[in-house]
Amino acid sequence: MQTVVLHNTLTHREEPIVPIDAAGRRVLFYSCGPTVYDDAHVGNFRSFLNADILRRTLELVGYTVRHVMNITDVGHMTDDANADGAGEDKMAVAGRRLLEAKKAGTLPDGVSLDPRDPLAIADFYAARFLEDARTLGLKVAIDLLADPTCMPRPTRCIPQMIELAKRLIDRGHAYVARDGVVYFDVGSFPAYGRLSGNTLAALREGAGERIQAEHQAFKRGAADFMLWKPDASHLLKWDSPWGAGYPGWHLECSAMAAEFLGQEIDIHSGGEDNIFPHHECEIAQSCCGFGQATFARTWFHTRHLVVEGQKMSKSKGNFFTVRDVMARGVTPAALRLELVRMHYRTNANFTWQGLKDCQRQIDRWARAHAALVPHARTCPGKPSAPAGPFETALGEFTLALCDDLNVARAVAAINSVVASSPDGASATHCARRELQAIQSMDSVLGVLDRNTSQQPADDRLAAQVAELIARRAAARAAKEWGESDRVRDELSALGVQIKDGPEGTTWTRQ
Repeated sequence: MQTVVLHNTLTHREEPIVPIDAAGRRVLFYSCGPTVYDDAHVGNFRSFLNADILRRTLELVGYTVRHVMNITDVGHMTDDANADGAGEDKMAVAGRRLLEAKKAGTLPDGVSLDPRDPLAIADFYAARFLEDARTLGLKVAIDLLADPTCMPRPTRCIPQMIELAKRLIDRGHAYVARDGVVYFDVGSFPAYGRLSGNTLAALREGAGERIQAEHQAFKRGAADFMLWKPDASHLLKWDSPWGAGYPGWHLECSAMAAEFLGQEIDIHSGGEDNIFPHHECEIAQSCCGFGQATFARTWFHTRHLVVEGQKMSKSKGNFFTVRDVMARGVTPAALRLELVRMHYRTNANFTWQGLKDCQRQIDRWARAHAALVPHARTCPGKPSAPAGPFETALGEFTLALCDDLNVARAVAAINSVVASSPDGASATHCARRELQAIQSMDSVLGVLDRNTSQQPADDRLAAQVAELIARRAAARAAKEWGESDRVRDELSALGVQIKDGPEGTTWTRQ
């Protein structure tokens, strides 16, 4: 089996993935998902899709992956950088925004929810997220149709969070302060800061005005963070041994990862903004709560996305959701490729020209795939035939992905074949194996089935047929009869029959 090597944020070096269940070739993978107080933007989806590419790569080389991604619907506050969970709950912010929209008569079409009901808000945005995620081929969102445990929501896992907080108190890693809040005692976990570099000494030295928060005077240490906050006025609250209130954002993921994957997992992913404080706090809670030396063996983080060289901002008009991009006629395939084609450890620049470039590449792959289909139907098998160009490219493709998820090099392996051998079919190669090879590569990239735009299906087919007929005419004019025949096969694979006449070439559906 091919070894997948990945940069581990925890150790700051590239390491082979060696799962806990190495003999069973099973990988336990947890991803931090969206907070459903608004539509996810393309920067969010870059992180989600890179996790999807990693999962698909592991499956390509023979692993079974149990992938869990949370959908946060409570406890995520507006000040992410503050481990105390400062600011407002994002669900409250969403409610206020929707209430203002309702008063102004600008609620999105079809929305009839009560803006004062946080669960209804969460359900509304969760449904929109899942629709976007499935449009872009996020496998964990597709899994959810059959397995409700693969995308848990914190509001449905409160007992597990309360139990973990109890364990931390009993083990001496957490305490109930005079303000009634349950805090994690960071000083009880010497390894705190290993993931992010924010050591206790550095946090104390750089605390300054930031630590003068509402509850700071009640904490044992400046870096201690909230596990449970009693608050009878909160929109969402549950009974607990410490009073009616709500969980801390960090506690949620530790509890859900343990519940649905286990107390130690193989891979944990998220955006780089999750490294501190969220993932640092998760490690502390999980290791101390369950007595494990390790929570996640490998930490996988995607860097930020900028748009046309600038930070995304609604005021700049460059803040885009999946729906915004699709409304411009962009295919899900092009958007998916644009978001993953740059290496996950580099800041990516999202551009409209990049989307066009991705679409051109995908169209070439789609034509090569379509051309192979009729050849594969008639191929006798040829088990002894030498590897064809797509089979060879599959090996290069796999090696690239196993080398710290080098998508750009993997894409180049496909492009080199398509440029030199558009259909991959010849008398010396097995077309069935060639077709299987290109399908194996697409099982990771996930674009061929999503190469559809917002145009009606008939319009899309007409545009594709017109392009192929023009290509065939050019080949015939140049007396390139082999190319002309290949184009005819592509048209046949699309279910199109052509007829040459005095007024040119016409076509009908077969």
